[in-house]
Amino acid sequence: MVVLVVATASDPASVGPAAAFLAMPGWSPGPPISEGMESFINGDVRLLKHECSIIAEDDLDLRWQAATGEDVSEVIFLSKHTAVSNRPALTVHPIGVPHLREDETPPQGGRPGWAALPNPRIGPWLRLLQKIAVDQGLVPEFEITLEATHHGPVTHTPTMFVEIGSTEEYWGRQDAAQAIALVLWKGLGLEEGNTVGSWQGNGEKVLLGIGGGHYAPRHMDIVIKDGIWVGHLLSGYSLPMEVPPQGNGKSSSEVGGMWKHSIKVSYDATKAAFPGGEVIAHLDQKSFKGWQKNAIMSYLQELNIRIGKPNDFI
Repeated sequence: MVVLVVATASDPASVGPAAAFLAMPGWSPGPPISEGMESFINGDVRLLKHECSIIAEDDLDLRWQAATGEDVSEVIFLSKHTAVSNRPALTVHPIGVPHLREDETPPQGGRPGWAALPNPRIGPWLRLLQKIAVDQGLVPEFEITLEATHHGPVTHTPTMFVEIGSTEEYWGRQDAAQAIALVLWKGLGLEEGNTVGSWQGNGEKVLLGIGGGHYAPRHMDIVIKDGIWVGHLLSGYSLPMEVPPQGNGKSSSEVGGMWKHSIKVSYDATKAAFPGGEVIAHLDQKSFKGWQKNAIMSYLQELNIRIGKPNDFI
């Protein structure tokens, strides 16, 4: 099994960390899997560079396997991050567009109604990224944060994005690229042989975030603590809910919209990515109106998904 790290030459926040990663020892050229792509090998890590948008190349894990015969255990994408605030940031997040109907076109890749398997490294690497960023002097200039589940491309193995934001001024920053490269180097065990964030599946708790804004602040408060695992993070925009006629939504059946599908596929993907773990929902309670919270809690109970408070994860 190999780990596939994916970068694109069309994005300075992708090719910069990839170049810094490739400058570390142990790399050799890898096989070409398609025209316009090149690859590099270091132990069980494979770095794949292409020239398209990072969200445009679907099924890269299956395509790597078909071209090389090597099974891919996980995929890690390197990318730029954009934000209205323009604040410099280093982010990690799972991917998917579980809230979109089949007749909708995803604006940034993926397949409508789909959630990728979340990479178990997301929580541990958030904390590793925080430590490295502090050590490298990037904090407090850069914010280190989770992002909610969003965009593509389609994958079939546990997946995460690691991003540099939020404007062109920061996408090409060499110190930020070096920090991301160090996360990859240490996190994938290329430095000392000890990986960071490998899931062992011994009944540990996994947070499924429901509600809140794109940067998941209430969930982030928990995940930043040592030993916390995190799966999908569904912000408010991934939970489209139609106001029920009575306006109270005490039963989940009274509230239309894609929110139930979004929760179900995200829970299923998280459970599949953390075999042997206990997936527990954590709600950003204050982000919901009363009828929304009632409907969500009712639906979680229907699915026998435990609802946890912050202390339940520690």
